[in-house]
Amino acid sequence: MGSEGPAAVTIHVTGFKKFHGVSENPTETIVSNLKEYTRKKGLPKGVILGSCSVLETAGQGALTPLYQTLQSALTGKDSQSSCSEKIIWVHFGVNSGACRFAIEHQAVNEATFRCPDEMGWKPQRVPIVPADGGISRVRKTSLPVEEITKALAKKGYEVMTSDDAGRFVCNYVYYHSLHFAEQNGIKSLFVHVPLFLIIDEETQMKFAASLLEVLGSLC
Repeated sequence: MGSEGPAAVTIHVTGFKKFHGVSENPTETIVSNLKEYTRKKGLPKGVILGSCSVLETAGQGALTPLYQTLQSALTGKDSQSSCSEKIIWVHFGVNSGACRFAIEHQAVNEATFRCPDEMGWKPQRVPIVPADGGISRVRKTSLPVEEITKALAKKGYEVMTSDDAGRFVCNYVYYHSLHFAEQNGIKSLFVHVPLFLIIDEETQMKFAASLLEVLGSLC
């Protein structure tokens, strides 16, 4: 009584542009096409696809647009009761050596880039958020990674959980996002995808839509 069912979940997504060694980033395609894809296929009741943003594959030099993107999700949050809507950030990144999808448990407070990012930055053993302490500090998502992975596997996807998002821009963005999420009472998740050569574009689009559905049902 007094409740109209589960709270709505608004899911905002990001992907990345090209970077050294990956001239065509599948996550740019996924995120750019996700609105139209879900408009045609539909989303479960209570699941809202929010913003779809493509980020530069860069660390420090792209922090301002990253935080502007993260902050944009909070614009409508204060205008409603915070318990009437949940907000989740989903960040997609490519792992060019992967053959399956990976749901990332955590990010580490360490930037050690194997090659320069798209703005020429190549940090080595640098804390991502210095105020958090040293490079061994770990931040974990509050989302149920194991349950999400099992639900996606049941739908037929090649998917695994992962405790290592690397030390490049994917980990860098995830760490900042987890830090931001904790401060603002929202949730964050990072998902690594393979190249389209390994898992084709249509399957990856279906996977992204299925992930939104699973998040809506579990959260």
